[in-house]
Amino acid sequence: MDELPSSPSAPEPPGLVRVRSARWLAVLSTLIVLVLYGTVGFAVQSLNIPFGLWFTEVFVFLAVGWVMLRRTGRPPVAYTHLEPRGWGLLAFGFALGLANFFAFVVPIQFAAQALAPESWKVMDVSQIFRGQTSLELALIIGAVSIAAPVCEEFFFRGVLQQGLMPPAFSPQRAVLLTAVVFSAFHMDPVGFLARVELGMLFGLLLLRTGSLWPGIAAHSANNLISTLLYFAAERVGAGAKVQAQAEAASPLMQVLAPVVMVLLGMACFFGLLLAARRHPSFWRPGSPERVAAEALPAPSLARLIAPWVLAATAAIGGLVLVDSRGLELQQVDLRIPLQPLADDAPDAAQAERTALRELRAKVRRGEAPLSEYRTERARLKERERGAALH
Repeated sequence: MDELPSSPSAPEPPGLVRVRSARWLAVLSTLIVLVLYGTVGFAVQSLNIPFGLWFTEVFVFLAVGWVMLRRTGRPPVAYTHLEPRGWGLLAFGFALGLANFFAFVVPIQFAAQALAPESWKVMDVSQIFRGQTSLELALIIGAVSIAAPVCEEFFFRGVLQQGLMPPAFSPQRAVLLTAVVFSAFHMDPVGFLARVELGMLFGLLLLRTGSLWPGIAAHSANNLISTLLYFAAERVGAGAKVQAQAEAASPLMQVLAPVVMVLLGMACFFGLLLAARRHPSFWRPGSPERVAAEALPAPSLARLIAPWVLAATAAIGGLVLVDSRGLELQQVDLRIPLQPLADDAPDAAQAERTALRELRAKVRRGEAPLSEYRTERARLKERERGAALH
């Protein structure tokens, strides 16, 4: 029997790129982000850390994910489940992120710090806060508590995890794989397991709430509390005062206090999960539906990329105009690198570094010549080399 002619298919939207596999979209996007993160992102952050953090989040993680989704006809907001869902989910995610920090992140990170070899401890995230002006500190706090949660969750959970969902992998495996990639991008061996746990929490929140916003809020809470605790420790001081307090405390209290903190964190964490399960609007069974690939017409790649490239170029140009002296100082720091001082370094060495930071601040304000800072930094570098030879 002759085959009947098939009915004509509906016309495709103009300009649609036929990337049917969300998995390959996720893999390709991740490779592009990896290349840009290791080249453009690193270069811009080496010029100015606060600016570089914002630049990397917006023009690497957010831009690549947005462009790739639009180019393949996927609506970015709907596909990543970024639609607003009310303040309740945000509050729930933020509270869960705080509880998770004390319940799981702190003990995992404590164990990693105790067990990891010294060669793994080269990544000191706290370095980004040192030697910054008040405005730069505010920009850094904004970057880690706003830009990073929004842009990284958009890419890792909204693009990568969504692309790894069935039929590519099971939901649980998609969450785990995304969490591992998310942690690897931070290039911190000691914090690797803690960030995998965080990535799994953020992925689970998307899986069970059907919204990206609880994960964004939990991400923000984690980064914010860790930043605030760092500043609190710096304010109190990690030297003699803290040591005296530790020696004055009984051994029982030194063990009991962290255990109680972890137990309270766990109680809050699981209490929040149990409460969420009683509200179907918060905690849904199953997985969020993935938006079909053919939902939107796709503009040309050049048209999609152009606004992001223009905005990035304008941002870098603005940085050069506003902070040219800071960029010159950063170049001196890169050309004459100094080893970070240990906490138990001699007082004389600590005083020299403090004086160097003060001189740097004066140069940036225009109160001292750049050559004076360059000479002083070179002198300390020569002393450092001499000490290494002996």
